[in-house]
Amino acid sequence: MTEKNAAPSFSELALAPAVLANLAQLGYVAMTPIQAASLPVALAGHDLIAQAKTGSGKTAAFSLALLARLDARRFAVQAMVLCPTRELADQATQEIRRLARAEQNVKVLTLCGGTPMAPQTASLQHGAHVVVGTPGRIMDHLARGSLDVSALNTLVLDEADRMLDMGFFDDIATVIGQCPKERQTLLFSATYPEGIGKLSRQFLRNPKEVKLEERHDSSKIRQRFYEVTEDERLHAVGKLLNHYRPVSTLAFCNTKQQCRDLLDVLRAQGFHALALHGELDQRERDQVLMQFANRSCSVLVATDVAARGLDIAQLEAVINVDVTPDPDVHVHRIGRTGRADQDGWALSLASMNEMGRVGSIEQAQNRDVEWHPLAELGSASDEPLLPPMETLQILGGRKEKIRPGDVLGALTGEAGFSSSQIGKINVTEFSTYVAVDRNIAQEALRRLGKGKVKGRKVKVRMMTE
Repeated sequence: MTEKNAAPSFSELALAPAVLANLAQLGYVAMTPIQAASLPVALAGHDLIAQAKTGSGKTAAFSLALLARLDARRFAVQAMVLCPTRELADQATQEIRRLARAEQNVKVLTLCGGTPMAPQTASLQHGAHVVVGTPGRIMDHLARGSLDVSALNTLVLDEADRMLDMGFFDDIATVIGQCPKERQTLLFSATYPEGIGKLSRQFLRNPKEVKLEERHDSSKIRQRFYEVTEDERLHAVGKLLNHYRPVSTLAFCNTKQQCRDLLDVLRAQGFHALALHGELDQRERDQVLMQFANRSCSVLVATDVAARGLDIAQLEAVINVDVTPDPDVHVHRIGRTGRADQDGWALSLASMNEMGRVGSIEQAQNRDVEWHPLAELGSASDEPLLPPMETLQILGGRKEKIRPGDVLGALTGEAGFSSSQIGKINVTEFSTYVAVDRNIAQEALRRLGKGKVKGRKVKVRMMTE
């Protein structure tokens, strides 16, 4: 579905006059692109997968859809919204309440971890029409029987990619497994990692897809080539990093030996770098990818073989340390940056004896490449380039029945951090990995070590390269 030139009005939708009057009072006149694309589909009763980032107006889109199916005279939970964090759940609750003003007495409840169960259970006993919450806490209420979803007709998965990042797939699956089969499911996600496809295949019925922007837009990738001598090549990578200061960079080498050499040089220069190569076993590979994906490592050095199948959501730069002999591989390499709505740098180093390969790339792309001199690279800051996150490893995982919500709860509850300071949470068989803001890493390590996860003391360590 494409965006129209003129922003369509809410009055074009099949909404009740009282709803339209309330929208006008709230200042909602023209629809945002995601609302215009998704609302007609959702109001027609179809399951939906919509690509939409925070701030695009998606909350109003799913709120209007779920309210349209709601019978306010029936005091039962008819709609549920799953969100990754308490802050997002609170925002969604406020938006649904504002949009529900057109109807008398629609009760919306927030059910999130980090707050006591008892008041939530008491509120549920008095009945509710809509519940908004995080997967772990909703699961707890379902397990205790305090939440009855037998009358549910609309399920919304909000920021589904972030929920998957935080390791909530199994929790989401458990929650959905208890919802009625005859329901409408609306899934909103900013990016499309593999887990989204898995979710939709398992739990959505013939969903309509709404994507407002091409995932792969070559105009978002800015390419530059730098001529180097063989002696300059590895040190030039550090110059590129200090000049452009990307948060996450994938550096491609043609050989494993070049990967090892570059890793040594980058670490000696003070960069947080890791390498992916054939000698790593699966566990080591997973740990490297985890640290890179959760933004606690600035540079991942890899060969094309090692990086096969790699899909990192936010990648600010790709550096071709060597020019690949295959132009298709070059396109594939640089296509990993500039995803979704982000711009990306594709920076290539080429020596005189690689000019033939550069020529092949120019032919394949049907345009000349843009050359820049190495001399123009200055350091944009005196500060070292540090990744924004650190990864903590907790000894204990699925075997100990640890869930992402338990770790999030321990950090945002007792330890007192906000969920915006917590990044990806990965629970494996025996370990749990959590990314935390670099500024709170030492304190988070100390508090987790002193506190409890799931009522038990745990051993925690900082992962270093």
